Amino acid sequence: MMTRSNNTERDQLEVIAIDQLVPEDHLVRKMKQLLISPSFIH
Repeated sequence: MMTRSNNTERDQLEVIAIDQLVPEDHLVRKMKQLLISPSFIH
């Protein structure tokens, strides 16, 4: 006798951007602003 399993689980995918993980006042963001700033070049 064959039985079917009633599998109701679903695969889920969650998309997260790096910007959502790093707080606004984190050192990494401050360094990013310095590197992008045109005044850094002069």
